[in-house]
Amino acid sequence: MIYVGIDIAKLNHFASAISSDGEVLLEPFKFTNDNGGFQKLISSLDSFDKNSLIIGLESTAHYGNNLVEFLVSKHFKVCVINPIQTSTMRKNNIRKTKTDKVDTFIIAKTLMLQPHRFYTVQDIDLMHLKNLGRFRQKIVKQRTRLKIQLTSYMDQVFPEFQYFFKSGLHQKACYCLLKEAPTPDAIVSMHMTHLVHLLVSASHGHFKKEQAKELRVLAQNSVGSSDRSLSIQITQSIQQIELLDSQLNQVESEMKDIILSFDSVIMTIPGIGYINGGMILGEIGDITRFSDPSKLLAFSGLDPSVYQSGNFSASHTRMSKRGSRILRYALINAAHNVVKNNRTFKNYYDAKKSEGRSHYNALGHCAGKLVRIIYKMLTNELEFNLD
Repeated sequence: MIYVGIDIAKLNHFASAISSDGEVLLEPFKFTNDNGGFQKLISSLDSFDKNSLIIGLESTAHYGNNLVEFLVSKHFKVCVINPIQTSTMRKNNIRKTKTDKVDTFIIAKTLMLQPHRFYTVQDIDLMHLKNLGRFRQKIVKQRTRLKIQLTSYMDQVFPEFQYFFKSGLHQKACYCLLKEAPTPDAIVSMHMTHLVHLLVSASHGHFKKEQAKELRVLAQNSVGSSDRSLSIQITQSIQQIELLDSQLNQVESEMKDIILSFDSVIMTIPGIGYINGGMILGEIGDITRFSDPSKLLAFSGLDPSVYQSGNFSASHTRMSKRGSRILRYALINAAHNVVKNNRTFKNYYDAKKSEGRSHYNALGHCAGKLVRIIYKMLTNELEFNLD
């Protein structure tokens, strides 16, 4: 076999190749992180039999993703190596040397000595799913922050407004009204027929003429500020929230399409939908990365932390909350839904509650149970079968 090690950087990569005997077949050379550079790499490897080539690169943020996708599309055998493995190999060198050129040989030797797994098209899709899931969380956070800001603006302009609506401020009918009339004075000056039509149509008939009249009276007696700068912030905050809503729908639609293409057994778990299922699969990636369920549990940060000193060992500890925060979030959400949809999980949740545990503590235990089930399902391609 021929092992090709690639050291990844933002602008330029370095590559070299060695044989199974350790003979240097390609001295380290530089190629750019663009189509021309990728073609240079391919042409440098043309003299070798593609079936005997194994290409490896370190997992370095997002800088190597394009190259991995390119090589997989060209049907090369590609491995993404954990930097901990190459770090261990580097420490075995007598001389303390770290350069891009030397690192290519370290990566190639790590490929030669350590077990590895080849990237597939499904791995690429899982990587896309992971990116979409993390981007979705960023959008949700931005939207939450904007909603909090909008509430604070309304507390100053029209403090009575959000308590008038039982479902609160953040609903389509409220947004439609506030975009057109962001202050009590603007609502009072609206023609009653127009105000009634706006609320009825935006709420699909939920709000009637009586509510429109009551709202107008409330606006007439409001103690809110007439600050024009606040009304501008209200309308623009709503526009940003609506933009984020549309972006969220687009991201979730793409995640659903990817999940449907997988036909994963995880979707047979009652209560797990396309979003939570997609986030879980994207964060886990290839299940064979984890040799047993405890490692997946630790990766999600749901494992209990350990506190021991001398002869003392704590009997009650909190979850470690290390590893993937996104995976932990998705698993807790999924566990909450599974508890509501499956008798076995509901009984387990009730048992933890009967021990005096809080809702979230019991939910954390259910999420841990769900991790072990998901591991078994993905490892053996088994559908969910707990009653």
